[in-house]
Amino acid sequence: MIYIFLADGFEEVEALGPADVLRRAGLEVALVGVGGKTVTGAHKISIVCDICDSDITLDSSVDAVFLPGGMPGTVNLEKSSAVQSAIDFAVDNEKLICAICAAPSILGHKGLLKGKTAICFPGFEKDLEGANIGESFVCRDGNIITAKGMGSGVEFGLRIVEYFKGHETAEALRASLQIFEK
Repeated sequence: MIYIFLADGFEEVEALGPADVLRRAGLEVALVGVGGKTVTGAHKISIVCDICDSDITLDSSVDAVFLPGGMPGTVNLEKSSAVQSAIDFAVDNEKLICAICAAPSILGHKGLLKGKTAICFPGFEKDLEGANIGESFVCRDGNIITAKGMGSGVEFGLRIVEYFKGHETAEALRASLQIFEK
């Protein structure tokens, strides 16, 4: 199970684009509403989540924790004890941790990026405490995948697919998505 945590003010494309990609790859995904089942994004799009944060189960069924960015979504995620517990569980059990845009700052504040290559939305680099700031729009270092922002949402999702299902599956999915080339 991949838990995608949505808090009021989340960046819609950073959450829903990758969620779509992950589900197309056959991965089990739950949209988790922080503080309730209906959450409103930064651009006033309301989403009915699959479950509430009070309903998560932190056990061997959890494969990944996913944090979309957006403001004030990132701040609201960081304030959530359920999100903090899920991150701690992922760290303790060597599960995948994914964060995009401003959300890698949460990992930086927890000291999880020390010595790791990571990326974030420009201006949040100071919050990636101890990280080596990457050059790519999506960076993977061990069991942490970070991405720069909304425009990298689909690629972020594909990198998560690659983590779980391998390069060939991710590339086949990329081809089916009709991603344009520069």
